[in-house]
Amino acid sequence: MSIYLVIFGKPRYLGFLEMLETNPEKGSYMLVESLRGVELGLVAGILTQEQQARFQASCIEEPQEGQPRGGEPMLQNVTFVALPGKENMEEHKRNQEEEQRILLKAREILRSHDLSMKLVDVEYMIDRKKLFFYFTSDQRVDFRAYVRDLAREFKTRIELRQIGVRDEAKAVKGIGPCGQVCCCSYWLHSFTPICIKMVKEQNLALNPTKISGICGRLMCCMSYEHPMYQDLWSSLPNPGTKLKTPKGNYILIGVDLDKSAVRVRCPEGPEVLVAVNDFREFKECIMKGLVWDKMLNEDVKPPQMDEIFDFDTLKVSTTTENKDKKSGGTSRKPYSKDSRKGPVKPEKDQVTDEGDGAKQKRPVKTQPKRRKRKKKSKPDQGQPKTNIANEGPSPLSKEKPPRKKKNNSRRNRPSRPNTPGQLKQKDQEKDK
Repeated sequence: MSIYLVIFGKPRYLGFLEMLETNPEKGSYMLVESLRGVELGLVAGILTQEQQARFQASCIEEPQEGQPRGGEPMLQNVTFVALPGKENMEEHKRNQEEEQRILLKAREILRSHDLSMKLVDVEYMIDRKKLFFYFTSDQRVDFRAYVRDLAREFKTRIELRQIGVRDEAKAVKGIGPCGQVCCCSYWLHSFTPICIKMVKEQNLALNPTKISGICGRLMCCMSYEHPMYQDLWSSLPNPGTKLKTPKGNYILIGVDLDKSAVRVRCPEGPEVLVAVNDFREFKECIMKGLVWDKMLNEDVKPPQMDEIFDFDTLKVSTTTENKDKKSGGTSRKPYSKDSRKGPVKPEKDQVTDEGDGAKQKRPVKTQPKRRKRKKKSKPDQGQPKTNIANEGPSPLSKEKPPRKKKNNSRRNRPSRPNTPGQLKQKDQEKDK
C-alpha cells in the first residue's frame, strides 16, 4: 500500500490518499471525497514515511494564517472515488468561467449592504451543490443578511470563509519581486511567522519596499536562510554591537555565510573579516590595543600609518620612498606649516646623479605667504591755511580742526513734540 499526496481546492488543501491497486501518475487528476464533498484533486506524488510525518507535524501545530477561519483543516485524509472523464473536465472548466461572473455579481450585491469586507475569490464544487466565497476583513462582520441575498440570487448553498492578507495573495497568485511565481501560490502550504529580527540578523536593508511581498507583509523567503544565520550569531554579540578599545570603536556589521566569518568595521574605516571561531581571540587582542593579523581576505586591510592621500590623482599612494622606487623620480612632500614661509628656491649646483642630461630638481610647491594689507597713507595736506579774521588753529597745534556737521543730519533736527506739555509750550511760543 502506497500513500499519495493530493492537492485540491483553491486554498490548496493537502490530502493523504491510500492506493492499493492503481498507481496514478504525478500531475494527473482524480475525483476524491474530502470533508467538503466530491472534488477534483491533483496528484503531487508518492510520499515516504518521513515525508508523511513531516507534513503531519507541520499541520498539527496551532492554526496559522494559511488556514481559512471556521473551515476544514489544511491536512486531511481523502478517499478515491473515480478517475475523471471528459465530462468532468469540461464541467470543471465551465465552473471556472462561471466563477468570474458570480464574483462580479456578488460584489454588486455587497455594495448595497455596506459591509467592511472585500470579496477575494469564489469556488464552485464540481457537482455545483456548494458555493464558497472567500473574503478579507479587519474585523468581525455580520453577513447573515448578505448570505440570504446570495442564496436567493444563485439558488445554491452558500458558505463564506474569512482569510488573511497573505492568503489573498495565495489565492489570487502573482509574481514576486524576484521575478518568479510566489511561493505561497506554488509550493508553500503553510505560513511561518516572520519578524523584523530575521531581517536584521541577515544584514538586509530595512526598506519596506524591498523586504515586503505583494501581500504587504514580510516576504516568506526571509525564513529560508534564517537557521544558518541563527547558528552563526549564536556565538557572537548582536549585530551593530560596538567594541570599545583604546584605538576606537569596532562595530559588528554582519556575517558571511560562505566563509563563516563576521564582518567588523575598524575605527580607521575599512572592514575586516574575522572567522567566527577566532572571534574571542580577536576581541581579547583589540581590547589590549594590539593589531589583529589573522585576516581571511588580504584585500581588506586596515590602512598603515605611512599611507598618504594624493589629492591630485585621487588615489591612495604609498610613502615617498616606495613611490621613488616605482617611478624613479622625486615625489611631492606633504604640506606642512613650514611651507607658509614661502617657496623654496632650487640651488643652482644641485643636480641629480642620473647623468649629464639630468635636470635640476624642481622646487617644492608650497603655499605662498600671505601679504599683509598695507594701510593707505593719507595724502599730505600741508600746513593748514589760517584765516587772520577768524583766528583759526595755529600750524603747531596738535588739535584737529572741528568737523563740520551736515545740515541735513537727523541729529541736528529738533525733536518733534510728543507729550501734551510739549505741544502746549509750542503753541505759547507761536502766540508770542
